[in-house]
Order: sequence, then C-alpha cells, then structure tokens
Amino acid sequence: MTKLLAFLLAPSLLLFGCSSGQTQDVGHGKASGGSLVISKQLNAQEFQQKIKELPKATLLDVRTPQEFANGHLAHALNWDWNNREFKKQVAQLDKTEPLLVYCLSGGRSGAAMKALERNGFQEVYELKGGIMKWRSAGLPETTGTATATSGMTKAEFDALTANDKVVLVDFYADWCAPCKRMKPYLDEISKDMADRVVVVRIDADANSELCKAMGVDALPVLHVYKNKQLTWQNTGYIGKERVVAQL
Repeated sequence: MTKLLAFLLAPSLLLFGCSSGQTQDVGHGKASGGSLVISKQLNAQEFQQKIKELPKATLLDVRTPQEFANGHLAHALNWDWNNREFKKQVAQLDKTEPLLVYCLSGGRSGAAMKALERNGFQEVYELKGGIMKWRSAGLPETTGTATATSGMTKAEFDALTANDKVVLVDFYADWCAPCKRMKPYLDEISKDMADRVVVVRIDADANSELCKAMGVDALPVLHVYKNKQLTWQNTGYIGKERVVAQL
C-alpha cells in the first residue's frame, strides 16, 4: 500500500517541482544537461541584496535606450528586449553564470526571463515590478551624468488637477499593452465628455520622479480628481464603463 501511494503521488510532486519562475519565490527545473535551473522573482530589497551577493553577475536592463538614459541601476547593461538584436546580444553571455534582469514594471523582464530559461541560462533573477518598485522603495539609481532627470514636477501636477472639471489622470507608457488597449476609450471620454471632464495622460518613462512622488509603481494607473481631491484610483487594465461610472 505504501509503495502504491508513493507511485500515485510522484506525478504531482513533479508538477510542483517544475513550477514557473513567475512567482515571487523559486522556480526550479532541470536543464537539458541535467544541471539545476534557478529562476526567481525578487522584490526591490531582495534584488538589491542579490546584486551585492553576486558582484560579478551580469545586470541587464531590457528597456529602451531612452528609458535607460532617464535612470537605471548602476553598472547595468542596456539591451532592449524589443530590439531584434537582443538574442544575439545575450548569446554572448555565459549561460552558467548568474544573470539579473529588470525593466520598468516587469512585463518585458518577465518575458525576457522566460526566453533566457528556454535558451539554457541556469540562474536568472528578475526584479519584480521593475524599476518602478525600486524607485518606490527609495533605492539608488544613476543616469550616468550629473544632470537631474527631467519631467513634470509635483507642483505642476497639482496645478493640472486644480480644475473646476473632473480630472482623469492616466499614467501610461508607450510599450505597455494594457495602456494601449485603454487609450482609445480614454480618447473617447476626452472628446465626448469634454464639457465636464479633462483627461491628462502622463508618460511614466518621461516622468519617473513624479511617479515616485505619487507612489505610482505599476502601469497603467488611473486617478480621478474632483475639486482638487483624489476620489478614485485604479491600477491595471479596466474597462470604459467602470471608469465612466467614477466620473
């Protein structure tokens, strides 16, 4: 009976052992050569600690060069995930050495981590929530120059929301798929409800300091202001009807 129970449980144990690396903790598996594959999502503090533990590991920023120039983690390489040269670039790396990867909010780095795993990289760590979570935690970054990052100030943002009309603020990024899905109906609201609603769209990539000040650490994010007061907010994709109901 004991042997039969062990036999029945074996497939379930294998399924749990091959779980995806898209959880915050560990996803372990076996590479084709039989070596252990480590795949982890780490929060900002854990990611910072892992950088300290692995000073020689490759730190990879998979955002665009423009995003990278506005602020990045020290000593990071910038290889754009959406560039067709990405595969050739990572092919230069030693697949047996640890690799740390991040983007703005996690979408591109998550896809990159899966691709790296499929291509035989044995130890990959991803910054969960991207550099937005890093910034929200108050951790250091660099622009590589002495100049400050540009973008809208908090005072300028407050001035935009000081309006007699309802103000709908959309924090977005050009690469963000949910943001792209929401843009058409936000444009419709801006046109059809222009008599009582003002739609303000803020590019998170170009306004990193404002996002940090506002606590915006994921995308997309919507805010509704009435009489200068924040009355409603939402993170992630949401349909038009639910947004209109808040206006």
